[in-house]
Amino acid sequence: MFSNITDKIRLLFRKDKEPYLCFYRILGFYPHNISIYQQALLHKSSSIKAGKGRLLNNERLEFLGDAILDAVVADIVYKRFEGKREGFLTNTRSKIVQRETLNHIGKQIGLDKLIKYTTKQSSHNSYMCGNAFEALIGAIYLDRGYGACKMFMEERIIKQYLNLEKISRKEVNFKSKLIEWSQKNKFEISFELLEQSHDEDQNPVFESQILVENIAAGKGKGYSKKESQQEAAHETLNKIKNDPQFIDIIFAAKAEREKAENPTNTEEEKHPAPIDELKESFIQEETISEKYEDHERIIAEAEAAAFLEKETTGTDN
Repeated sequence: MFSNITDKIRLLFRKDKEPYLCFYRILGFYPHNISIYQQALLHKSSSIKAGKGRLLNNERLEFLGDAILDAVVADIVYKRFEGKREGFLTNTRSKIVQRETLNHIGKQIGLDKLIKYTTKQSSHNSYMCGNAFEALIGAIYLDRGYGACKMFMEERIIKQYLNLEKISRKEVNFKSKLIEWSQKNKFEISFELLEQSHDEDQNPVFESQILVENIAAGKGKGYSKKESQQEAAHETLNKIKNDPQFIDIIFAAKAEREKAENPTNTEEEKHPAPIDELKESFIQEETISEKYEDHERIIAEAEAAAFLEKETTGTDN
């Protein structure tokens, strides 16, 4: 994957060879700054402290890796499926970077045996490996750059564990996922057809919107009502996972509805905090609200780095 001759020579003079060899088996190259990779495997429950008593964990690397992974997978999918529509590319990327897929990959490459965490945390955090995988991507980016992340995904992950053609054909039923979530958490949702029009080839185009507790959520377009509802459900699920303000609004609306339906309820009845309840019931993992604030900026920087690398390579050749 990379020229490892120099790194192998340096390794001969190191006393702590095993950590480097361990990451080499996963990555296909030797780390330069191994401490970043080791941090990628530290769950917040590990309670390991850095200098000045600051807790050390993989949450920041996970945030970075999430954005880089989106850019890398988008790059790969765009080039693999030439001529496909934007909706197809978006859905295919979503299937690859979704938590279930990343968690499965993390276990396949052995991250579950390397993550440091408390036993109590592992019992309910089912996506710990997926989070660590994102953190690992963040570590590769900091240590080796965008090109290394892309090569790692293509050579070590996609070629060995993922069938892109099969994944692209797999239908993820976002509508069913949303309905299941609403029933589990006792939210009222509805699907509305906003508009029916035609594209330039006179094919019918449908636009749907989803309301959660009568609050406008996701919108979607498609060449059938079903397709438009799937897109709307997908966008709604993303808002539920990533938008704390939206979460607060729908919980407030739900509370008002329940109060009107059950006026005899006392004020002493306690309701779990909106974000905490959603973390436990929907994604079952700790989510940092600021995780996605600079998402687009990091993707743009990664893409710029990729183009710069290509230009440099072209000049060298």
